Amino acid sequence: MPVRLRPTAPIAADAVLVGDPGRALMLAQELLEKPKMSNHARGLWGYSGKTPAGTELSVMSTGMGGPSAALVLADLAELGVRRAVRVGTATALREETAPSELVVVSAAHPGAGGADAIAPDAELTAALAGELGGGAHRGEAASFDTLHPPGGAPPTPGEVADMQTAALLREGAALGVRLAVVLIVAVGASGERLGDEGEVEAAKRAGSAAAAILSG
Repeated sequence: MPVRLRPTAPIAADAVLVGDPGRALMLAQELLEKPKMSNHARGLWGYSGKTPAGTELSVMSTGMGGPSAALVLADLAELGVRRAVRVGTATALREETAPSELVVVSAAHPGAGGADAIAPDAELTAALAGELGGGAHRGEAASFDTLHPPGGAPPTPGEVADMQTAALLREGAALGVRLAVVLIVAVGASGERLGDEGEVEAAKRAGSAAAAILSG
């Protein structure tokens, strides 16, 4: 039995991972025909059901920060998850990266980039980039233990900063869970913010692409 999750419905082998429980509910309603809540323990809302294509899919919140996300992924792996796509938010580290852009992560650097970069699953990442087409581009992420302030000195390399991607990719590699990541740029390098409505629309686009490749 997993330590943190207490599933009340079967967990699918494929999952979409988001940090925010509210976004998990929104995407479950968007992506699944009859979503059933599969976890509410610790406020980590999760849902399972079938996509319109008829495939089983779970949508799971992972909480805030790398440690929480890694622990949730470990429990999901124990419950049978074998492939996952993270749909997250990030802060731009370059002025040319604007709010609302979608970045398909090609590599993630722990902290300020001193450690070796961690790569996502190549096949899933290529499929995700192909599904999103011109609506996204590939880029590298840097993952910090605290929220990266807009205008802070950017690591090299790294186009966007978040709090989960590197930890998830590291844990996924250790557990044998194939992972791809798409990040919504929610905050620009100078502090300009994407509004709530814009975040919802971007999350729907990213989530739909994730569900499509996991259903294929």
